[in-house]
Amino acid sequence: MHMPSEGNALSPELRGLVGWYWARLSAGAKNRAYCKTLVMNSTAYFATGCFWGAERRFWQMAGVLETSVGYMGGVRPNPSYEQICTGLTGHAEMVKLVFDPAIISYHRLLQEFWTMHDPTTLNRQGGDIGSQYRSCIYTTDDAQTATALASRDVYQAVLTAADLGEICTEILSAEGVAYYLAEEYHQKYLQKNPNGYDCHSSTGVPYPETVEI
Repeated sequence: MHMPSEGNALSPELRGLVGWYWARLSAGAKNRAYCKTLVMNSTAYFATGCFWGAERRFWQMAGVLETSVGYMGGVRPNPSYEQICTGLTGHAEMVKLVFDPAIISYHRLLQEFWTMHDPTTLNRQGGDIGSQYRSCIYTTDDAQTATALASRDVYQAVLTAADLGEICTEILSAEGVAYYLAEEYHQKYLQKNPNGYDCHSSTGVPYPETVEI
């Protein structure tokens, strides 16, 4: 923007109006950029047993922008870790992801999900036993639901071929289900404690690499 020459200078009132106008344009551009970022990124929720190791596996994947751990699927608002460990609140230990689908697909996240734990064991992963350790996916839209169900069927086929059991993973809509952020000491736990506990059982059966849903 070029200001007029001294002979054609704007009045103080007009200068104020021009300044307000350009400030609004600048704010609008920032808001549009922020909204574009929100539209481009997606959210996913996965439970694979103890959330410490699962969070680390996901945050190491290119295209995963943010991770946190928390509790979902129970009946008590704002549960503490001690409360969910009783099994009475019904929550699962959950990892929340924000990812860029232009870099990593939801299907790729599901591949990691299925193979980082044993989805055939009910309310258990290795020595971790209880409903808080159940295998679970909460989907954020119909497309995620369809992809999760299809990937489950693909993985079940290779598990069956390997004489392994049935997948018991819950696949549910996240709509209306609260995600309660876990205590701070749980967040990025294995970043703070690189040699900390990381219990994740596995079937040992890889997800078919050639399958894209």
